[in-house]
Amino acid sequence: MECNKHNQPLSLYCPSHLMPSCDVCISTSHSKCNGITSLASVVEKTKIENSKESVEKDINYFLSILDQLVTSKSKNIKTGENHCIGVKKSINEIRKEINKHLDHLEEKLCQETDIIWNQEKSKATDFISEIEGKRENLKEMKEHLQTVTTNTSKLQSFLGVHKIEQQVHQCQRYIEDLENDERTKEVDIKMKQNDEIENIIGKLVSIESVGEVSVVKTEINLNKETSLRRKAQVKSQEQSNINNMTMNIETKIKINIDKTIRDMICLIDGRFIVVDWHGKVNLLSSDGKLQKQLPIPGDAYSVTQINEDTIAITYPKERAIKIFNMENETVMKVIKLGKLCNGLSFSNNSLAVGLRKEEIRIIDLEGNTLKSIQVQSESYLYNLVYCDKRVIFSDSRGKAVYCVDDSGKQIWQYKQDLMGPEGLCIDTYGNIIVVDFNSQRIMVISKDGQDSKVLISKEEGLVFPQCICFNHNESSGFICDYYGTYLAKFNLSFG
Repeated sequence: MECNKHNQPLSLYCPSHLMPSCDVCISTSHSKCNGITSLASVVEKTKIENSKESVEKDINYFLSILDQLVTSKSKNIKTGENHCIGVKKSINEIRKEINKHLDHLEEKLCQETDIIWNQEKSKATDFISEIEGKRENLKEMKEHLQTVTTNTSKLQSFLGVHKIEQQVHQCQRYIEDLENDERTKEVDIKMKQNDEIENIIGKLVSIESVGEVSVVKTEINLNKETSLRRKAQVKSQEQSNINNMTMNIETKIKINIDKTIRDMICLIDGRFIVVDWHGKVNLLSSDGKLQKQLPIPGDAYSVTQINEDTIAITYPKERAIKIFNMENETVMKVIKLGKLCNGLSFSNNSLAVGLRKEEIRIIDLEGNTLKSIQVQSESYLYNLVYCDKRVIFSDSRGKAVYCVDDSGKQIWQYKQDLMGPEGLCIDTYGNIIVVDFNSQRIMVISKDGQDSKVLISKEEGLVFPQCICFNHNESSGFICDYYGTYLAKFNLSFG
């Protein structure tokens, strides 16, 4: 037999590639391979019948895998049809529940309106009746005044006029007292909207769907092991050090933002930036005092620091990132993204930004796309951290934290014991510190995503924690609550 490439006899055999070769093949393509031997010796030692049986076994095995796939996908189609019907029913039920609750709130508020107005209307009607009575008395006095001096003596006239004068003085005191009487004020009925309703409406405006219909793919275990398969080498995982980690609250600082908080970062110089629900970017001193609102137009959401003087901020409604210089207070650049953008993080001279629920885009500071990572999240990508070519993000509705590399490969996911993860940050060792909003706890997840530990529970007095940031230089950080009322400084130790 001859080589198809070089038309020379196949006289040699490469055990590394399991390939018969000619002299030219060996010199050009297998020069670094070990154990080159003659093809004749290999053929002599090989038991053809055993090889035939092995290959036939592999063929039958692969046929069984393909049969299994056909059966599985056929069953999957039927199951998917049923689930599709179920999803449509669920959407209808969600709408019914929302309408039912809104109808109840409307009925309750209308009843309260009728009760309050009827009370005020009754008071006003009674007051009018009282005034009408005084008016009638004055008219009677006026008529009597005309007759009291007719056909009477001077003494009788004097006494009559004097009596009417006393009655007028009483009426005068009544009218003077009315100046301080609450009943004389105009009464109107208005509705003061609950602040929480404004937040809910704002969220509803930004929500483009009550849910998301997505495809969830589950791997089928095909248990592929053949005579052609080689063993893989598995790296041992690093041991997590979170078992020795403790978090202590050093101090709790009252802040005066008093608005729902969207994001928070600790700046290099120790100050803070807090973004509130109205999209204002607040600069706070290291002791939590509000210094100023940075003059950046628009409705901000998430913020990250690029260098000592420069920050980057997402603007979801504008679908853009603004690069802002804090020293001269100017917007240096606007990067248009074309999609709703929320979470933002800076690392390795590039930005990672969360777009809706399905994409994390890595861009340079000029706005050029370096990577586009496709993810599946039940929540919008509000909170993420970019570090060491990995992106960690929380999925509050999915009750999970995910870690992906910058090629889009999922490294790990963590779902145990989480009830609604929100803000997160990374400590010095790469462990992930997470604010679990619904359980009002601070948790740590090991760098490899295998272990977790509760660092602080709600019994420690952290009410509705929302955001967290970490200062790597001091192994400390800050926690901010959802309503923007306090900053809690914490210290981490690994004793």
